[in-house]
Amino acid sequence: MLSYSFQPTVDFAQSLDQQDKLSHFRHEFYLKPNSIYMDGNSLGLLSKRAEKTLLESLADWKELGIDGWTQGNHPWYFMSEKLGEMSAPIVGASPEEVIVTGSTTVNLHQLVASFYKPEGTRTKILADELTFPSDIYALQSQLRIHGYDPETHLIRVKSRDGRFLEEDDIIAAMTDDIALIVLPTVLYRSGQILDMKRLTEEAHKRGILIGFDGCHSVGAIPHSFSEWGVDFAYWCNYKHLNGGPGCVGGLYVNRKHFGTHPGLAGWFGSRKDKQFDMEHTLTPAENAGAFQIGTPHVLSLAPLIGSLEIFAEAGIENIREKSLLINQYLMDLIEHELTDMGFIIGNPRDDVRRGGHISLEHKEAARICKSLKENGIVPDFRAPNIIRLAPVALYTSYEEVWKVVQTLKAIMTEKQYEKFENEREVVA
Repeated sequence: MLSYSFQPTVDFAQSLDQQDKLSHFRHEFYLKPNSIYMDGNSLGLLSKRAEKTLLESLADWKELGIDGWTQGNHPWYFMSEKLGEMSAPIVGASPEEVIVTGSTTVNLHQLVASFYKPEGTRTKILADELTFPSDIYALQSQLRIHGYDPETHLIRVKSRDGRFLEEDDIIAAMTDDIALIVLPTVLYRSGQILDMKRLTEEAHKRGILIGFDGCHSVGAIPHSFSEWGVDFAYWCNYKHLNGGPGCVGGLYVNRKHFGTHPGLAGWFGSRKDKQFDMEHTLTPAENAGAFQIGTPHVLSLAPLIGSLEIFAEAGIENIREKSLLINQYLMDLIEHELTDMGFIIGNPRDDVRRGGHISLEHKEAARICKSLKENGIVPDFRAPNIIRLAPVALYTSYEEVWKVVQTLKAIMTEKQYEKFENEREVVA
């Protein structure tokens, strides 16, 4: 990591940019002039390579028609498997354990349908009260399908402070009536990283399967899903991985579960050489590919090819190294410039517990976010009081971070935010 002794000057920010070994990747992305993008933890920016591979797939459609499934630049029939192979190093898995398919919630439904097997007194699912709502909706739905009441059978570990979860509390909730555990890798509000290795070990000691929602971590931090023995995981590819709005999701299944029949079967889960036999008996793929359901959205897969090429070149360890430093720099600037202005840094300070974004709390958060946008800065608001700021290692500069904090200081000093209502837009 770069030598770092904080200074609040723009010259210091520029010196960090000069030492940044990832700075050349910034030119790979479409950056809007006179704008600073700090919302890559919700939707990553378009890269020129992602655009290129999308256009190549469009050209295959244009030139080849249906033969694009097996010919052309990126044959569509094998694209999900190719992307699984490209994604595997980012999540710490073998290529056979990863497939790019479905969406976050669809993949969660698939995995719970496949691995939630209530038996005897083990009938409950363990989650947490801070997880993203869509995960809770899916888990409630799966419990109802099995005839259980979510009010009694979905156990949600409580947070002690409304920001963080304690692993000790999660482990204490791993009781004899838990059949399955589903937790986030990184909490979407506070950015806290859960200790996935420890939680997996503790679950397995008790004979419980455990899976993780990696939406807010994959592409921002390294993982070792296979080494840790995680049973399954799922994530979106449009945040830190810059795959585009609505990009097809990803899932991981530990190889020890290969052969488990998919709970929600579909023809794209077939073994590739059998799929077009059109038999009414499914022959599942012998790897994570078995958990595909329907035909993939090719034009939402294609940009990810170009994006993952960049990740392979940059290296997830290097991305994490810069992410930690630039976020530390952001926090240091906040504490230096925004004292006594009502801000609270609501994310973990320790590197091992902090994901890829800063959670800045303020009672006027919605108004401040609107004022930031008016000043050419794109933040992210989470009700009721969180401004999420995400310097992205591949395309955010240290000087941009310096400008963001200076803008925040001006907004507060000049009370620019007072012209806005303190409520979110339709899409926050």
